[in-house]
Amino acid sequence: MGSERGGLALVVTAFLLAVGFPTCLSDSDINRGSFPKGFVFGTASSAFQYEGAVKEDGRGPSIWDTFSHTFGKIADSSNADVAVDEYHRYKASLEDVQRMKDMGMDAYRFSISWTRIFPNGTGHINQAGVDYYNRLIDALLAKGIEPYVTLYHWDLPQALEDKYSGWLNPQVIKDFATYADACFQNFGDRVKHWITFNEPHTFSIQGYDVGLEAPGRCSIPLFLFCRAGNSATEPYMVAHNVILSHGIAADIYRRKYKSKQRGSVGASFDVIWYESATNSTADVVATKIAQDFQLGWFLDPFMFGDYPSSMRSRVGSRLPTFSKSESALIKGSLDFVGINHYTTFYGSNDTADIIGHLLNDSLADSGLIFNEI
Repeated sequence: MGSERGGLALVVTAFLLAVGFPTCLSDSDINRGSFPKGFVFGTASSAFQYEGAVKEDGRGPSIWDTFSHTFGKIADSSNADVAVDEYHRYKASLEDVQRMKDMGMDAYRFSISWTRIFPNGTGHINQAGVDYYNRLIDALLAKGIEPYVTLYHWDLPQALEDKYSGWLNPQVIKDFATYADACFQNFGDRVKHWITFNEPHTFSIQGYDVGLEAPGRCSIPLFLFCRAGNSATEPYMVAHNVILSHGIAADIYRRKYKSKQRGSVGASFDVIWYESATNSTADVVATKIAQDFQLGWFLDPFMFGDYPSSMRSRVGSRLPTFSKSESALIKGSLDFVGINHYTTFYGSNDTADIIGHLLNDSLADSGLIFNEI
């Protein structure tokens, strides 16, 4: 799930906050002093993959609890009821925090479980959940480890999915804003690095286009496990509401908290890079369009206030529009950009429109054929 695709254990990552990494070093030459000033070494996890204790201390169910107990049975029957059991292991001995200290880590990026703060997605705050994250943050800081906090790592409260279809409904923007505000208020005196969303492109596609992740929606005949959905429209609706949710959360932080807390608010994107398979104009253009549908889909609105023009022309009326006020809200709302990069593809123009004949979704809209480098 998300950027921690290698399993449930801690994944060692590096947060690059500076540029100018020296090149041409052999493995034996590289040590901590090889990295520029400002380079931060850290570990990362997500709440659903890591915490366990899914029914304890007032936590409510998320769409990933539901998905793993239903669709997960089709695969390997695994779920995250226990996961790494960090919730108990942390309280018992602080062993994970000490291990990070022993490894020389500077930072720990973790996500907050929305349903530990608001078990039903909104309403009354669950103080036990707030207390848990307060203890974790304090323990990290006591060991000199900086917390980097992700507000949403895919675990939407199931109550909101049941109430109004979650990310498909603009109401989720208001509820996410309430949740984000509560986190800023309760933890922002110590948390200075906020990531609103982890890999929104991934959960928009995997959850609402191909249905392979929560909440498992799609309309593609090739994928037999989807019970409902519209792959031609829902990924774009979800992405739109996510982008607006970030914009409002960032605005809340800047208006209410930034002057006192002095933190920053950004987002982390899964970034596939595309290289043209040939130097032909058709392949070069197709590859650029593919990049628009992958990174530009989310980054362009934050940089320019709207989706890439290639998406506008290819998706047409299925792509939602931003009002002038919404465009002004989201443009410039990223204080930083997080990049999770996994692979690069060679891209070529799909002149035969093979994908378009098979699918009616965002992949077909991009018009690309690609092979992994």
